[in-house]
Parts: sequence; structure tokens; C-alpha cells
Amino acid sequence: MTQPVKRKTSNKKREAGPLKRVGLARALSKLGYCSRSRAAELIAAGQVKCNGAVRRDPQTSVHLGRDRIEIDGQALAPSSTIYLALNKPRGVVTTAADEKSRETVYAYLPEGLPWIAPVGRLDKASEGLLLLTNDSEWAARITAPETHLDKTYHVQIRAIADEVLVQALRSGIRANDGELLCLKKVCILRHGERYSWLEIVLEEGKNRHIRRMLEALKIEVRRLVRVAIGPLALGELPKGGTRRLEQQEKQALDRAMRAPNREPACAAR
Repeated sequence: MTQPVKRKTSNKKREAGPLKRVGLARALSKLGYCSRSRAAELIAAGQVKCNGAVRRDPQTSVHLGRDRIEIDGQALAPSSTIYLALNKPRGVVTTAADEKSRETVYAYLPEGLPWIAPVGRLDKASEGLLLLTNDSEWAARITAPETHLDKTYHVQIRAIADEVLVQALRSGIRANDGELLCLKKVCILRHGERYSWLEIVLEEGKNRHIRRMLEALKIEVRRLVRVAIGPLALGELPKGGTRRLEQQEKQALDRAMRAPNREPACAAR
């Protein structure tokens, strides 16, 4: 008679998965302490230790959650994740520091926050909705071209918009440098005797995307305001004001990044 085979059992707990290994400068950023560039400066200055030893290479590999990282003798712990919306004023730059001493978006953030970074950029002359977070992986997904997350802009131009202009924009515009620039949607919001307002939706925003499209048509942009990112609207947030995203707003953005999206309405080739 065949004896049943006994299965070996183990009291060891199954590990949740391998700990994430990243470069030391990136680890400081992910822990919400500072930007990667600032982290590299601190590391080069000998102010950062890993497991008790000074490390001067920003690319030193560390295990987040296992290795002890210290700055000037103070151990770092992960900061709680922050997702912030800012109504960026015109004339403000989207950087932590500016070599020309121009005002930055950090002048508008509440005191007492851990280090957070802008999600993408709005150029100095543009205004409106800007996200900031210390969740670097989430920020990368928001800005990734393959995400196809809609960004909606209201644009005031020094021209009387008509259907000829709208159809030209929908077909795609060859910029002055030769690059073909496309958009997803465009419509006329309103116009007066000299100016018009357009609503333009982009899936993938390139550097000065809308301005370069209109420059190629010799149309001056008077104002450019980002009013929405995916399902998140700027709403009544005052200029220069900030607020934390509600949980349902963050979840709605996450769902929008997973949802399939149509290709840009760009017929020109």
C-alpha cells in the first residue's frame, strides 16, 4: 500500500517582494527630502551617510526601506505623500531656484511642507493649473507621453477666430522649425472686436506647443491658461492659491491614466 506523501511545511513568512534598489540621490528625492540635483550636491559635499559610512557618489546603490540614510547625522524617514494643486500666476517660473533670480512657484507654497516638485512645467508666460507632489513615480506617469492624459487650455489670441483657423489647427501645424505639431481638440469659446478665446486640448504637450502652432500662423498669444489636467479642473482656485487634492480627485486622475484614449486629431503629414 502506497503511503501518502507528506508535504513539507515552513513557518517562514513569504516575503512581500524584493526591496527596491535605487541610486542614493534618487533615494533622497523619493524620501521627500530634496530634488535629485540638490541631493547630488549634498552627497558630493560629504553630508550624506548610508549605513554609517559617508557616500560621495550620487549613484551609490541603496535599498529603500532597509538601508539607513542620514543627512548631517539625522536619519531620513519617508514623508507622507502630498498631491497639491497650484494656480500658477503668469511671470512665475516652474523651478526650485532660478539663476536670474526670478520668482518661482515655491514662493506660493504653504510653509511646513516636505520637499515637493512640479509635475511637468508651465512656461513663465503661461498660467493656470500646476500639480506638485513628492510622489516621483506618480508624477512620471502624469507626464509620460504614453499616458495620453488630456491637458485643457484656454488661449486668448490677437485675432478673430473662425472655422478656417479651427480647421487649420485640427489638421496639424508645421512649426517654424519644421516639427509637425498636433492637438486633440480645438473650439472657439468667444471673441470680440480684436481678440478671441480658444479652448485647446493636448494629449502630449511639447515645449511651447500651442505658442509654436500659433506662431507659425503669425498669430500672437495674449494669454495661455491651463484649466484642466484630465478630469481635474482648476475651478475657483484663486491665482497664486494652492490646495491639496481630495482622495477622489487623485483616484479620478489615476483612472484617467489607465483609460484608453483616442489619437490626436492631426490629419496633416
